[in-house]
Amino acid sequence: MDSYSFSEKDWKLYRSKVADWQEAHMERLCKEYIGILCTDEIGSERFWKLHDRIKEDVKSPGVIVKNSRSEMFNNILGLLSDGVITLDDLDGFSDDLRERLAFIIKNHPEYFDDRKESEE
Repeated sequence: MDSYSFSEKDWKLYRSKVADWQEAHMERLCKEYIGILCTDEIGSERFWKLHDRIKEDVKSPGVIVKNSRSEMFNNILGLLSDGVITLDDLDGFSDDLRERLAFIIKNHPEYFDDRKESEE
């Protein structure tokens, strides 16, 4: 099944949720950035540490995605991989979509290790 063949319901539900998922993720990032800024390191070290962190974080689907139906499945995989969401966040999506995602996670745990930390 290719990414276009998921249901219209899944696509609509994804579109209704992705911005909230990203907003919650960016809120968590902001709190982490505050932690970086509130250390005892000198200003230049804090600045460059934050700069490097933001430079990496902006690549995450938790910050920016190409919202197209053809990218929906890959976007959800990326959100799961980056720990932005968990499978529990996909309540309401079709069983087919959830089962395919769970199968990938089960068979490629090396890409989803951080996900477990975000569920705690």
